[in-house]
Amino acid sequence: MSQAYVIEVSNRTAGIIVREERGFRFFSSERVFDSLDGHHFGSARAAERAASALVQRRCGAGNQTA
Repeated sequence: MSQAYVIEVSNRTAGIIVREERGFRFFSSERVFDSLDGHHFGSARAAERAASALVQRRCGAGNQTA
């Protein structure tokens, strides 16, 4: 029986994580999270933090002025 969980960040579905033998594998559901697609995480919380950090980096990069 597989265990899958939805990861949401800022009211967006980032993807799902699926429990594997040694943690969780992330599957992206939006293009913005594609860089995490296929990555392994030790916990569901670690995957959620990575997705959140990705959104914050993208938002921060868009707000910087040169």
